[in-house]
Amino acid sequence: MKKIQTLLLVAVVSFSCTNEMQEKKAPELSQENSESDKITVLTLGCFHFNFPNLDVEKIEESDQIDVLDPKYQEEIQIIVDQLAEFKPTIIAIERKPKYQEKYDSLYNSYLEGSHELTRSEEQQIGFRLAKRFNLKTLYCTDTWGGDLEEIKDFFESEDTIAQQEFLDFFYHNPDTLKMSFRRDEALFKTEGIIAELDRINSEDQLARSLGDYLIGVFKYEIPGNDQFGPDFTTGWWFNRNLRIFRNIQKIHATPEDRILVIYGAGHMNLLNIFFEVSPEYQLIPLKEYLN
Repeated sequence: MKKIQTLLLVAVVSFSCTNEMQEKKAPELSQENSESDKITVLTLGCFHFNFPNLDVEKIEESDQIDVLDPKYQEEIQIIVDQLAEFKPTIIAIERKPKYQEKYDSLYNSYLEGSHELTRSEEQQIGFRLAKRFNLKTLYCTDTWGGDLEEIKDFFESEDTIAQQEFLDFFYHNPDTLKMSFRRDEALFKTEGIIAELDRINSEDQLARSLGDYLIGVFKYEIPGNDQFGPDFTTGWWFNRNLRIFRNIQKIHATPEDRILVIYGAGHMNLLNIFFEVSPEYQLIPLKEYLN
């Protein structure tokens, strides 16, 4: 026992001395220097200009707009001109890395004049900005989330009845009417694209959209697992956006770079938080450029 006490005492003293040495050697870092070491980021949350209707929120065809119409093209040009004031050196888009070669090819064809822009926001806004600043590429950074083993087993099982019950609850549950997109009306058709981008990027809207992931399917339970909902939502949304953030983090950037992130607006309810709290980035409010 004496030997153990002696060893513990030596370890404590050694640890204390090491800490004191580290404290003495640690350089002082001023707030000014700390901020200057950060990479500047601007996020643009969009509704999907081509209306693929792959999200939980579906837009009826009668409520959609055609962004190729002249009046919307004029508005998109205003958006591009305003975002150009940010002077991005890196643009990240909501496309998976496995499609990087495809988007590089499309972008190069656009630069050569042989590709007409599609309706998607990464082309309508991203391609135009990239061309204006002579950028060589737009970075594909999207990904799916990673599921816990029990979630994987559930969806890979042959219990199609249980899976259908889950899907029914996913789209139709007691909290459906509480979802923020059920209570809010899109403005792109009545007031224009800029008005809608302003609405969906507001702090209040992003906070409420994050709240949507804490109701509905989040509460789902199955026999033997009353935490199925949180476990599912973890991979579906939270892990997915952490992985997206990691993909953006992998882009080689220095404090001289300025990153523009163009994604579906829903992602900003987490990505903005990650950029705000990260010691590596400085998030600039979108309203400083888009108005």
